[in-house]
Amino acid sequence: MSILDNFRDWKEFLGERVEQAKQAGMESQTLENVAYQIGGYLAEQVDPKNEQERLLKQLWDAGDQQQQQALASLMVKLVQNSDNVNRGN
Repeated sequence: MSILDNFRDWKEFLGERVEQAKQAGMESQTLENVAYQIGGYLAEQVDPKNEQERLLKQLWDAGDQQQQQALASLMVKLVQNSDNVNRGN
């Protein structure tokens, strides 16, 4: 089973990668730029596996570059907030 098959698993995976990047000293702006590039790749190359991914792809495709960057930034914040909640912070 791929991490893309289950949205919760994908969010957890993304949250772990974001935390690793932060611990390695990656700045927030750089992290958001990487998330934007990954979002573009996923939108172009990966078929959505569930309803949440289909919605994200539709939002991505509907937006211009600035809106796509905002969506990528929000995804980073979403997984950071999920990680903090899961840790009890």
